[in-house]
Amino acid sequence: MPLTLQPVIISITMDSMMTDNCLFCGIVNDDIEASLVYEDEWTLAFMNLRQGNPGHVIVIPKEHIETIDELDPELASVLFQAVVKVAQAIKLALKPDGMNIWQSNGIAAGQEIPHIHFHLFPRVLNDNRVRFYTQLPALAERRYLNELAEQIRVALATSYDVR
Repeated sequence: MPLTLQPVIISITMDSMMTDNCLFCGIVNDDIEASLVYEDEWTLAFMNLRQGNPGHVIVIPKEHIETIDELDPELASVLFQAVVKVAQAIKLALKPDGMNIWQSNGIAAGQEIPHIHFHLFPRVLNDNRVRFYTQLPALAERRYLNELAEQIRVALATSYDVR
C-alpha cells in the first residue's frame, strides 16, 4: 500500500539556512558544484565525491544543522522521507545486493562535515567496504543493559525537547 505523505510546515529563515565555511551549505547555495540526485523545499541529495561503491549518495537538510540531536521532529521527518525516497530510487536504478544507511555525529563518530547528513551506500555482496566491528564484541550482561536503558529513559523523561 503506498504511503500518503501529509504536508508539513517548517519555518526556515535564510539566516539559519547557510553557515559560512560549510561545504554542504555551499552546495545548497550553489556556490559549490554537486551532482544532484533529489531536491525538495527542505532537503537535497547529491552524489558523494568518494564513490566507494557506485551510487553512494549524501542526503542533507538545506538548513544548517550540525548533529541529529539538534533536529526538530518536523524536519527530522521530512529528512528521513527524503532518505527513503532516494534509497528506493537507488535500489530501482542500480539494483544493489543491499544498502548501508548511516549518519555520524561528532568527530569521534567520524563526522567529516559539520552538517547533518545521511550516507546511502549501495552494497555488493562480499565487497568488504563498510564494517562497524573488526571483531564482534562480547554480548553484554542483561544487568548492564538494563542500567544503560534506565539512564537513557531518565534522560528522555527529563530533557527531551519536542520543540
